Amino acid sequence: MEDCLAKKMEITVSEAEKRTGRNAMNMQETYTAYLIETRAVETQSEGQCAPVDSLWRRYSEFELLRNYLSVTYSHIVVPPLPEKRADFVWHKLSADNMDPDFVERRRIGLENFLLRVASHPILCQDKIFYSFLTQETGWKEMVNETGFQLKADSRLKALNATFRVKNPDKRFTELKHYSDELQSVISHLLRVRARVADRLYGVYKVHGNYGRVFSEWSAIEKEMGDGLQSAGHHMDVYAASIDDILEEEEHYADQLKEYLFYAEALRAVCRKHELMQYDLEMAAQDLTTKKQQCEELATGTVRTFSLKGMTSKLFGQETPEQREAKIKVLEEQIQEGEEQLKSKNLEGRDFVKSAWADIERFKEQKNHDLKEALIGYAVMQISMCKKALQVWTNAKECFSKM
Repeated sequence: MEDCLAKKMEITVSEAEKRTGRNAMNMQETYTAYLIETRAVETQSEGQCAPVDSLWRRYSEFELLRNYLSVTYSHIVVPPLPEKRADFVWHKLSADNMDPDFVERRRIGLENFLLRVASHPILCQDKIFYSFLTQETGWKEMVNETGFQLKADSRLKALNATFRVKNPDKRFTELKHYSDELQSVISHLLRVRARVADRLYGVYKVHGNYGRVFSEWSAIEKEMGDGLQSAGHHMDVYAASIDDILEEEEHYADQLKEYLFYAEALRAVCRKHELMQYDLEMAAQDLTTKKQQCEELATGTVRTFSLKGMTSKLFGQETPEQREAKIKVLEEQIQEGEEQLKSKNLEGRDFVKSAWADIERFKEQKNHDLKEALIGYAVMQISMCKKALQVWTNAKECFSKM
């Protein structure tokens, strides 16, 4: 961790800007660009102020970076991006992806994504990631030259492997079930939070109504006017604070959403392992078949029914020379298959070792982050309740003075 990029470079996504341009279809579109600023830490420690490098990136470029990392480092739980469009939003907030508040939260999420990658012991060393931070032009060409798209596994192939693997690794099966449950629990928690936020909004608006009623009442009551006016003022101040409070709530919701999307990153690692296991089993099955064919040709006995065996009986046996040639080809294929199987076994063991080490790192990070987020949310709710209690305590004192 001492060598990670986050220790050597300050990385911020400092602002977002709405822009208009033309897409690949030459159609005009409106999009948001984000300003990435980086500054070397080493020169600062020497008492110098390092210059700030900056460049603009679109959300689609962040997506391209993450896709590249996911394919290139399939054994790693790659940090997720913030949502492209608002989800689990309580109905008083805008779901528009151009809404300033949403864009601001996404800016924070994109910065968090970059910091997550820069803090990862393996991802931080990737040259493409460094170029993403420092090279404004030519970056996409560098990514495409890696040919990572050709290495990407198709969804159909992954689905096929899921259903046809005969000996799945129990640890990865359990991890996949855990990721499904994690996603389900966090989704439910976010839906409940949206309903609570909506009710909370209503409570604060009721206090606004109290404030208006007390103010109007004070105008017709000379003796009680000052007390009513003061009580109304406390209610108005409390009601006006709802926007800041709900914005803070959205911040905690975004922290939960990050792990909602992390669940999919966990499943991606599990799917890759299933694919590797499926390829291994297919290679082993193919090798067994070739060995059996070689034995049958050598001994002249056929163990299983085959179309080839039937044609031999109908049209005559092969000559010794033909059989020897076929045996030689099969022996070469068997030798190649054994080497391939050995290679796949080693590759699979290396994948499991690397993946499990990163999964353990992820679990430690998850426990720390979710604990911190939930404690922060609880503290915020306690603070809100204390403020509400103080408002009514102040109102009581105002009424007592009338």
